[in-house]
Amino acid sequence: MSEPLIFEKSQAGRRGYTLPSNDVPSSAGTLPARFRRSHPPKLPEASEIDVARHFVRLSRANYGIDVGFYPLGSCSMKYNPKINEELARAPGWTGLHPLQPVEHIQGALRLMAELERALCAITGMARAALQPAAGAQGELAGLLIVRAHHRNNNGAHRTVVLIPDSAHGTNPASATLAGYEVEVVKSTAEGLVDLDDLRRKATDRCAAMMLTQPNTLGLFERDILEIVRIVHGAGGLMYMDGANLNALLGLARPGDMGFDVVHINLHKTFSTPHGGGGPGAGPVAVTAELAPHLPGPLVEERNGRFVFVDAGPDSIGRLHAFYGNFGILLRAAAYMRTLGAEGMAAVSRTAILNANYIRRRLASRYQVAYDRVCMHEVVFSARRQKAHDVHAWDIAKRLIDFGIYPPTVNFPLVVDEAIMIEPVETESKETLDRFCDAMLAIADEAEKEPEKVQHAPHTTELGRLDEVLAARKPNLRWVPPP
Repeated sequence: MSEPLIFEKSQAGRRGYTLPSNDVPSSAGTLPARFRRSHPPKLPEASEIDVARHFVRLSRANYGIDVGFYPLGSCSMKYNPKINEELARAPGWTGLHPLQPVEHIQGALRLMAELERALCAITGMARAALQPAAGAQGELAGLLIVRAHHRNNNGAHRTVVLIPDSAHGTNPASATLAGYEVEVVKSTAEGLVDLDDLRRKATDRCAAMMLTQPNTLGLFERDILEIVRIVHGAGGLMYMDGANLNALLGLARPGDMGFDVVHINLHKTFSTPHGGGGPGAGPVAVTAELAPHLPGPLVEERNGRFVFVDAGPDSIGRLHAFYGNFGILLRAAAYMRTLGAEGMAAVSRTAILNANYIRRRLASRYQVAYDRVCMHEVVFSARRQKAHDVHAWDIAKRLIDFGIYPPTVNFPLVVDEAIMIEPVETESKETLDRFCDAMLAIADEAEKEPEKVQHAPHTTELGRLDEVLAARKPNLRWVPPP
């Protein structure tokens, strides 16, 4: 039995370090009195063994993709191949500096140029900027490009971005940051864009429509050509949120559907680490007409050598220090090279197969939100369990007791008691069966002993937390005892 997880380890007088003797003369560089401490800083006092055990125990309590299944809908939580990590840590890459002369970094520039070409081939776009540091920043970049296009084409009156009611929350946030008003387009009973509502709202004020394809309900917008015709007919542009690109690799291209702009989440589709607030990458790809607005610099090959090309006068400007998060770009390039074109098409086919396998296995006990063939993810509703006062949130918490990370719940907002599951292509049938068996067992519990689900989890060191309070008032700072 391990000791309880206690964070306060400080004990007066304990040390976990040995510092060398001070070899700097006391007269050298003496700080003015106003900058000197009047008393030593109040820092935790702990031995080395206490510190080592504390952080090792924290790491064992953590859950990650290397520990188990992550069916987190809309997030494409893939396993990150270790060969990609090894390549990204090779000294030839890590020893580079972004201010080196281009003659010294031809390999890195070639990698960036080839990655751009690969992303354009996958999306059907003409050019792509690798600079944005996350999907959300890629969204902002795409909308700033939309704004620049309309500004250069007497479109200042276009102040509205159309967004479906099932969209990711980042879409309206990005549109607002870019200075646009948001108008919501309704979904039909089938979970698709309501074309009649779109026609009413696609006026001459429309700057663009932001659409996830397949959509956030895991469904392919089969009327996409008509949607594009309506928006383009009103003078607007089509923006594709690339969050669900994992369902399209090698099977369909946004450019062929008529999209003008698409951002790409490398951490979702191309198996780079999720940022967790840290470095990520959200390249934005555009048609030839919009390419002059891309953030720069871009990488191009000229006379047999690769060079940086500064952004032109129509560019939206720089979005990130230097040229983007190169280590993330490198991992994505390694992933693409490993799989090749046929391998990436197999990724999408397997992801779609896995999602539909789960849909069929769970459909008898959980209501499928839109009961037809889905793409890479499937959305259920816990309405049946709600009749026993068991909610989607309870089911998610109970899954923790089975050693499985909870899926996304209560999203998309258009589905009551939503349970959104994305198995991705890297999970085996055995893993999917273990997950489905757990979900079916929880469905039984919800009917026969609902309190067991309502008070889950039961196996963790801490029970249910006030997650709203934790998000709004996080306690991240150690405060010394009085």
